[in-house]
Amino acid sequence: MDNNAVKQWIQSRELQAVRLLQKLVQEKSVRGNESKAQAVIIEKCREIGLKLDIWEIEKKDVLHHPFFRCDREDFLGNPNVIGVWKGTGGGRSIILNGHIDVVPEGDESTWNIDPYSGEYMNGKVFGRGSTDMKGGTVALLLAIEALKENGIELKGDIIFQSVIEEESGGTGTLAALLRGYTADAAIIPEPTNLKLFPKQQGSMWFRILVKGKQAHGGTRYEGVNAIEKAITVVQVLQDLEKRRNENIKDPLYRNIPIPFPINIGKLESGKWPSSVPDLAVIEGRIGVGPQETMQAVEKEMETTLRELAEKDAWFAQHPVKLEWFGGRWQPGSLESDHPFMEVVSEAYEQVFDSPPVVEASPWGTDGGILSKGGNIPVVVFGPGTTEAAHDANEYIEVPKILQSAEVIALAILKWCEAEE
Repeated sequence: MDNNAVKQWIQSRELQAVRLLQKLVQEKSVRGNESKAQAVIIEKCREIGLKLDIWEIEKKDVLHHPFFRCDREDFLGNPNVIGVWKGTGGGRSIILNGHIDVVPEGDESTWNIDPYSGEYMNGKVFGRGSTDMKGGTVALLLAIEALKENGIELKGDIIFQSVIEEESGGTGTLAALLRGYTADAAIIPEPTNLKLFPKQQGSMWFRILVKGKQAHGGTRYEGVNAIEKAITVVQVLQDLEKRRNENIKDPLYRNIPIPFPINIGKLESGKWPSSVPDLAVIEGRIGVGPQETMQAVEKEMETTLRELAEKDAWFAQHPVKLEWFGGRWQPGSLESDHPFMEVVSEAYEQVFDSPPVVEASPWGTDGGILSKGGNIPVVVFGPGTTEAAHDANEYIEVPKILQSAEVIALAILKWCEAEE
C-alpha cells in the first residue's frame, strides 16, 4: 500500500475540508440544538458510503449507569450519529469519536466576527466549535474518505461517532457504548495541538453551601457573614489543591503547572447591600487524576471540609453542605508503550519525520467513558489548540486538520490492516 497516495489525496482536499468545516460551524450546535449540525454529518457519511445508525437517546437507557450525570430533560430531535465501515474480517477495529456539541459563544461583543460565520482567512477557519472540536471531526472524516477513495479494503471495522452532550458529561458516548459500539482502540481528536495524550484527567462539578447568620449591615457584628466564611472555605480548597499536586511524579505532567486543578467557577451570596448574608453558594470543578477514582476524590474533599471545624469554631455548629452535581468526566489512562500508542506514534513520525510530543490531557474528554466503561485503549490526538477552545474568536489552522487526518489515516491502515 502506497502511504504517499493517501497523504497526497488528503493534501489535495484542502478546499473541501474548509467547506465542510464551515458548514458545521455555521450550525449553532449548542446544547439542545445539535440536530442541524448532525444533518451535515449524516450527509457526509452517506457521501462517503458509511452504514448509518441514527438514534435519539432515551434517558431510561442511560439513567442507571454509574457514569451517567446529566440534568437534561430529554434528547428529542437531537440524535447521536454512527457511521460504520465494516472490514473484511481478521483485523483490529477502531472507534473514531468526535462530539458535535459546542459551548455557548458568550458575550458576542468580545468576538471580532460573527461566532457562527465559519469565516476562512489566512489559513484559519474561525467560529465557535472550529477547534473544539468540529475541525477534529473533519479530520476523522477526511481520513476515512482518503482510504475509501484510494480503493483500500480494511480487515478491521471503522466506527465513526458524532455524539452529543460531551460538554455536559458524555451522555452521547455513554449511549453509544451501551448500544453495543465497542472496538479494539479509539482516537478522539480533541484540540491537543497535534500532541498525543494517552492519559486524560477526569473532573467533577461540586457545590458547597456555606451558612451564616442574618443581621442588619449597621450592626453586622450581630450576624455572621456567609461571604466571609466562604472565603475561608475557598482558602481550604486552595490548600487541598496544593496538597493534591505537590507530589505528582508522572513525567507526562511535567509541563503542566497545576495537573489537577480545583477551580472556583461561581460564588453567589446576599440579597441586599445593607444586610449580612446568611448563605453563600460556591460552585466549582475538581480535577481527577488518571489513576484516581471519583469516589476517592469525593471522600478526600469531604474529609477536608469536615476539618473546617478545626480552623473555625463556627463550622463545628454549622458545617458546610457538599453536593456533587452536573457534569463529570471519567479519567482515562493508557500505557505509553501500549501497542496502539506505538501505532499512532509511528504514523505521526511518517507524517512529521520526528517523534510526537506525548503529554497528559489537562481537561476531561469522553475517553474515560470508553476506557473505563468499555476497556478500550484511547489516544486523544487532534489539530486544534486548547488556548482557542471556549474562547472568543475561536479558530483552527487548516493545515493542521490535514496533517492530523494524514496521521489518523496511516494509523488506521496499520491498526486495522489493509487487504493486499
